[in-house]
Amino acid sequence: MRITGLGHAGMFIETAGGSILCDPVIGPSFFGSWFPFPDNRALDWERFGKADFLYVSHRHRDHFDRALLRRYIRTDIPVLLPEYPTDDLETDLRGLGYTNIVYTQAGVPMEFGDLKLMVTPLRAPSDGPIGDSSLSVDDGTASILNQNDSHPLDLDALMSFSKPDAYFTQVSGAIWWPMVYDLPLDAKQKFAALKRDAQNKRAMYYIEKVDAEHVFPMAGPPMFLREELFKYNGFGADGDSIFTDQRQFLAHMAELRPQQKGYEFLPGTVVELNGGEISVTQTLYTDAEIDRVFDDKWNYLAEQRDTRQDEIRAEEASRAPVLPADEMLAAIKAWWEPLLRKSRTIRLGVGGNVRFRIGELDMVVDFPRAKVREYAGEECIYWYTIPADLVSTNIADHEIDWSNSIFLSMQFSVGRSGKFNEFLTTFLKCLSADRIEYVENWYQEQTDQTEDAEIGDWIVQRRCPHLRADLTRTGKVDEDGILTCSMHDWKWDLKTGRCLSTSGHPIRAERCPVTEAALAEAS
Repeated sequence: MRITGLGHAGMFIETAGGSILCDPVIGPSFFGSWFPFPDNRALDWERFGKADFLYVSHRHRDHFDRALLRRYIRTDIPVLLPEYPTDDLETDLRGLGYTNIVYTQAGVPMEFGDLKLMVTPLRAPSDGPIGDSSLSVDDGTASILNQNDSHPLDLDALMSFSKPDAYFTQVSGAIWWPMVYDLPLDAKQKFAALKRDAQNKRAMYYIEKVDAEHVFPMAGPPMFLREELFKYNGFGADGDSIFTDQRQFLAHMAELRPQQKGYEFLPGTVVELNGGEISVTQTLYTDAEIDRVFDDKWNYLAEQRDTRQDEIRAEEASRAPVLPADEMLAAIKAWWEPLLRKSRTIRLGVGGNVRFRIGELDMVVDFPRAKVREYAGEECIYWYTIPADLVSTNIADHEIDWSNSIFLSMQFSVGRSGKFNEFLTTFLKCLSADRIEYVENWYQEQTDQTEDAEIGDWIVQRRCPHLRADLTRTGKVDEDGILTCSMHDWKWDLKTGRCLSTSGHPIRAERCPVTEAALAEAS
């Protein structure tokens, strides 16, 4: 088996039973904000476009590059479609002319001669654009797991396919927190350090559980080449960013798991696996060039910025004309109010007003009353400032996921009066009737948390209130009774059951009877 790195989460897998092109992207993505790091334009895209199968893991534009697909990938290629609860990805693919759809079943292996594969989708509201997936591949000579951005909960089911020889996984950030928030610099620096640490912990959790001999960090970080975003590359010019690179993570992994074999997976990296043997070679960049990419990163990024502004200008020119404020308000009102009326759980979860300043429009979304109107001085729990051309483009395109289009562009700012509100972010990625119906039903199903388990000195509901991870595997309780779930670093105070990471999501917990008796005797 041969795996060629294509940049970001992209890879070209050649097997004894055929080849698979995975998540090819050149970009820029998210309104011209994200570029693959390092530059991957010099790859032989014509060759990779002749693959036997295409796999797009999910709908994020740093995995689903419409322009690249149109230019290089034939429309009759068999497309491995993850089994998602809504048909948004399939609709997008068919809109580009891809009609040879292979409908995979969640966690069910498929065979194509010597090629065996399995697509494992995730379908919770917080899983990317309501849907993320991993790809397992085995051809008898080797087995790999391409986990990319996904964070699977049932690792036993995933590992039942086969034990991978090589494991490809995201380790960098892919979120706008805390960079765009209205916070003092020292607070941003603190929160960015905590976020990077949480990302490292989650990546190490999976690396330890998957226990593959060979590990390849991938799926980021991006390059930010827009002038106003350039400072957010890497850990940030001011230490207030979250984008760990491959070399930084491998150094971290070597400290914690010195026995683990890790490799830099870049555009042009070729990994050959056969019967437990591995070779890794770099075909696009020399070793000296790679050292410069990582060790002289800011100068490398500056060169990229200075030579690629034409791509940014071309993206800006492709945006829709800015709507007048009254037309924009009317369009959003007609679109969002029917969805708000269907969103009882989300409205209760948000529980307040959210203000949007969009060019000349100043509007408020009243979640409790399911209304969109001009802002009139109401108290708000969140407030966004967004360029009008981004919103006008999303209205023109009827883009149903603003969280993963506008927000990942980082071309906006936001403030809030309290903790992170997951329900608000969920609404802004569910701007269609199908998505709202799915998410409302999903939240209702999560109320069944009946099974308990013993974790340390506590009896706790076994399933995490966030995404139902098995807390006997992902949970850890400290001496103060604070439970942390390692999947997303969410925390609960077990003495009160209150979630410390966001509003809502309480947990059921009580001290073990023996512990209670010991405490009573000691007092």
